[in-house]
This record gives sequence, structure tokens and C-alpha cells, in this order.
Amino acid sequence: MPLRPARCYTHFSGPPYTRREYIPGVPQPKIVKFEMGNIHGDYDYVAELVMIEAGQIRHNALEAARVMANKYLSTSVGDQNYFLKIRVYPHHVLRENKMMAFAGADRLQDGMRQAFGKPIGTAARVYPGTVVMEVRIKKEHVEHAKEALRRAASKLPLPARIVFKPLKPGLKPI
Repeated sequence: MPLRPARCYTHFSGPPYTRREYIPGVPQPKIVKFEMGNIHGDYDYVAELVMIEAGQIRHNALEAARVMANKYLSTSVGDQNYFLKIRVYPHHVLRENKMMAFAGADRLQDGMRQAFGKPIGTAARVYPGTVVMEVRIKKEHVEHAKEALRRAASKLPLPARIVFKPLKPGLKPI
């Protein structure tokens, strides 16, 4: 069965569903790496992707944003000139009550009777001000970091803004 659109899972109500030890069959998050680039570099600025609204970001959207930002940064500034980190982890387990949509389906399913649902994926819950992704960069590559985070934000279902902070004293804020 194909994946439902993000609008089905973006907004939430109620507590998170996170106790994996009691949930059989939860798929693993698609996020391959949470830290990319040169971890030990000497960087001037950190650019952060900060969420504006509360909601849920599915693990496949986080992976798509990571791949987009990492690919742009590695081709434009080189692998040794940046450090990219995903700052959220998809803990919340998403469930789906699968419904059949063909002729005669009413004889094969129960509708909303016992409609708890089976786990289909995971999502990260974010709130206004949550930093989803950060890029540490040298002063000469600031525009590339801004473009990489802009591209990554386009893969996420919620609006976000980019914030720059200096890492060294004496640097002016951007």
C-alpha cells in the first residue's frame, strides 16, 4: 500500500506514542546518518533550521531533507568544509487503520470497530523554536549554508526559518 500524504500525519493531538518495547513491528527510521561532513573542523558560524509551527515530521521527510542539504554542501563547498547534523529523532510511532477501497470491501473490513491501527512509520514531534538541522560553516561559505538549508526546508511539511549564530567571539551576527 502506498504512503499517505504528509497532511495526514503533520498535525497532532494527544500524547506521543513512543513505547517501542510494547509495539511489535515498528519499522526502523530511514535516516541513515545524523552527522555528516568534517566533525573536527574549525568553523565560524552555525546555521540552524528552526521550526515556526508545531507538528510532526516523518522520518522519510527528515531523510529527504538530509540528503538534499548534504548533497548541495558536498558539491558546493567540499566534504571537509562543513558539518551537518540532524538534531531531532523520530520517536513517535505512526499508526494507520488500513481501509480497502474497492467493490465489495464492506464485507472484508470492520470500518471503525477496533480501529487502533498498525505501525507504519515514525515521526519527530517539533514545536515552535525547535532546531531540526544545523550546519557549521566557515565565513566564506555562509551563502552556501543558507541555500542548503533552504532546500532542506522545502522537503519538510512545516514552515521553517534559517538562523545564523557566530561560534567565535568578535564575529558579527548575520
